[in-house]
Amino acid sequence: MDKSWILKPRTTLEYKKGLQIFLDFAFSNVSSDNRIKCPCSSCGFRLYQTRADVFDHLLFNPFSTSYTVWLLHGEKDVGETSTTRHESQHIDARDNPMQDMVNDVFNFYGQPANQEHVTSHGPVTEGENDMLPLPDGPNDKAKEFYELMRDGEQKLYQGCVKYSKLSFLVRLYHIKCMCGMSDKAMTMIIELLHDAFENAKIPKSFYEAKKTIKKLGLSYKKIHACPNNCMLYRGEDKERQECKRCGISRWKVNAKKKISSDLEANKKKTLQPAKVLRYFPLIPRLQRLLMSSKTSTDMRWHSVDCHKDGLLRHPRDAEAWKSFDFTFPEFSQDPRNVRLALASDGFNPFGHMSANHSIWPLVLIPYNTSPWVCMKQSNFILSMIIPGKRMPGNDIDVYLQPLIDELKELWDGVQTFDALSTETFKMRAALMWTISDFPGYGILSGWSTYGKFACPTCNIDTIPCRLQHSIKWCFMGHHRFLNASHKFRLAKVQFDGTVDKRNPLVQLSGSDILRQVENLHVSFGKTPIIEVNGKKRRRGKQNIQSDYPQWKKKVYSLNFRIGSLTHCVTILM
Repeated sequence: MDKSWILKPRTTLEYKKGLQIFLDFAFSNVSSDNRIKCPCSSCGFRLYQTRADVFDHLLFNPFSTSYTVWLLHGEKDVGETSTTRHESQHIDARDNPMQDMVNDVFNFYGQPANQEHVTSHGPVTEGENDMLPLPDGPNDKAKEFYELMRDGEQKLYQGCVKYSKLSFLVRLYHIKCMCGMSDKAMTMIIELLHDAFENAKIPKSFYEAKKTIKKLGLSYKKIHACPNNCMLYRGEDKERQECKRCGISRWKVNAKKKISSDLEANKKKTLQPAKVLRYFPLIPRLQRLLMSSKTSTDMRWHSVDCHKDGLLRHPRDAEAWKSFDFTFPEFSQDPRNVRLALASDGFNPFGHMSANHSIWPLVLIPYNTSPWVCMKQSNFILSMIIPGKRMPGNDIDVYLQPLIDELKELWDGVQTFDALSTETFKMRAALMWTISDFPGYGILSGWSTYGKFACPTCNIDTIPCRLQHSIKWCFMGHHRFLNASHKFRLAKVQFDGTVDKRNPLVQLSGSDILRQVENLHVSFGKTPIIEVNGKKRRRGKQNIQSDYPQWKKKVYSLNFRIGSLTHCVTILM
């Protein structure tokens, strides 16, 4: 068939007639679902579309010029040349799930400007010698894409159809993570596989395998921290060598060979940081949710699948969600904007209760998706891992700095590609809830959950009572929330012998909370450890000055609800 119409402008009559001929031929061989693989530059032979959708796509997007033999639409290849063989194999390679994953990561779906770069080197055939050299991309990101795509197309060994080099390494790395294998054990296994299967494309060491997998992105940042939780060495303080508050060194000090004060005389590669925060950037992870064609649809679930029967099935049915939409209508107009929840808790990494060590991970949960998707472990976004040995306590604000900076940037919006609509838009995100136990709630909100004013709802209007034969606190005065004529209001004998005639508590607003913490001044960090009579002790407490002692730090900015109080994300002062 004549395919010269492919090169003509899409507005000409010849192009439209040729397009109708292609559709007639393709849909004459279609299966029962009446859909074909769309050859436009956006779908890239991956998505199945109806005839009307394919016609619209090919009017707005160019037809792939390299697709001269319509193998995926019923045409048989007669007199195949080496050029058409490479082109047809490249089209077949788009069915490779590993290549789909690479395309999702780098957002390289059939862009016309880069089409010649993607198809110029051809796929990997039976051997390494059949591969043409990779082209020079426009930037480093494009070069990583070409290298990763090459590994995704390269067969693990001659004749292997189930695994490529990249898919085998990803599967191997997944087994390592699920079974908790050490890097040393993984290196020994890869060295054994490399020695036993000489013809297989297996790296020589685990280090080389990680270099290949690392090209997928989603890495983490190492941020040095003060051992006393005073500060992070980032931004203007990135080059500091000692803490600006307590004066302790940034580096570990070897007891046998102490580091001198002149750090220039020492080689930095021998210096080890005393404490390291592992931070996983949030913005690229949220962007991947929309750049992937598989998850972009799920991110719109909260606005598409709506039930108005009054039942609470999802956070989008709650009053907090509706109140947020009413307060910020510009944010709620675009269903692709992300709503997050923050979960935090400490755990012992060694699995022994007797071991004195605590690590605090912070996990973000995107609530745009359905309940059966957002609560899966694979959809949780690990934000950071705060190292031990002690829990951060009130000093958790020091480690939240990089996350707060990204949340501020996300509130203003970041440019993101949407794979479903094939357009770039400004994605915004908001932190709306926290998920934690009662002590963790106190650490994040700044309200101390210990002592006689532990109730965050009653605030300072609490009626505490110390048990006579115990050191524990109990809280009375709950009769105020009952109706004025309720029989429990007058039941003196059954309770503490008092009659509570007070009206129900008025819910505090964010402005009320800000007035309480107006004169609050906090200096974060623990006091340094000193030796007293040969024993190491920590003298002094955290310096907190406040009119309301129950508040331990200021909270403001991004609003979210906890219980019946309106609190905010904690930000360093």
